[in-house]
Amino acid sequence: MPRIKTDFKNANGELLTGLLETPDRQSRAYALFAHCFTCSKDIAAASRITRGLAGKGIAVLRFDFTGLGNSDGDFANTNFSSNLQDLIHAARYLEENYSAPSLIIGHSLGGAAVLAAAHSIDSIKAVVTIGAPATANHVEHLFADTKDEIISRHLAKVNLAGRQFTIKKQFLDDLNSYNDVEHIAQLGKALLVFHSPVDETVSIDEAAKIYSAARHPKSFISLDKADHLLSRREDSEYVSNVIASWASHYLELDNRKRKIPPAQHRQ
Repeated sequence: MPRIKTDFKNANGELLTGLLETPDRQSRAYALFAHCFTCSKDIAAASRITRGLAGKGIAVLRFDFTGLGNSDGDFANTNFSSNLQDLIHAARYLEENYSAPSLIIGHSLGGAAVLAAAHSIDSIKAVVTIGAPATANHVEHLFADTKDEIISRHLAKVNLAGRQFTIKKQFLDDLNSYNDVEHIAQLGKALLVFHSPVDETVSIDEAAKIYSAARHPKSFISLDKADHLLSRREDSEYVSNVIASWASHYLELDNRKRKIPPAQHRQ
């Protein structure tokens, strides 16, 4: 299946890098995928799920948030709010160059991000979360050992998944402005929640909060023995198959003419 290199600018004019996974045939719908906290678009789960959806006729753009992966910018200056803006600009890029996205998918903190960003993307009809916390401030526990230093010095080095990141006080302040689930109740779009009962990174209790807060139409799928990052190929493939089947009920998967991707950008 064709994979198209993309880039677009964020709210600050910095270049964000992405990959658009497209079907061999004409795309029936377009979607956005938001990766997990401090991850990148190239994490295995993101790659497998988006390619799986492309195989079902849904083109998916996955990209690196500002300051991560191959995208420009300084991660230390980003926050949850800037992630939301990145998603909004990604949706605008799709609308201007291909077709407006009707589906948005988020993994882990990316799931919390899509629940918030979907309100600002009118074309979105369906939202999917995978191993997501109900609120952004859930990740604050990752900085428990350095929180006092972050507050007193306004920044600190934090080890996350074996890598060091600079976390600033503004990041914590921003997280704490996203600490309730009211926006989930006001989503107004179809919702599918995936979570594993043995997820050791984000408790399945968070999925219960999301599901309870949301209004119908909503669905929940247990991922049985899957880990948080969906490390096993079969788990990612299962997720992509279920999303494609579920989304077909809510998206207009028709054959309307869409903009053809520029051939020179294919790889």
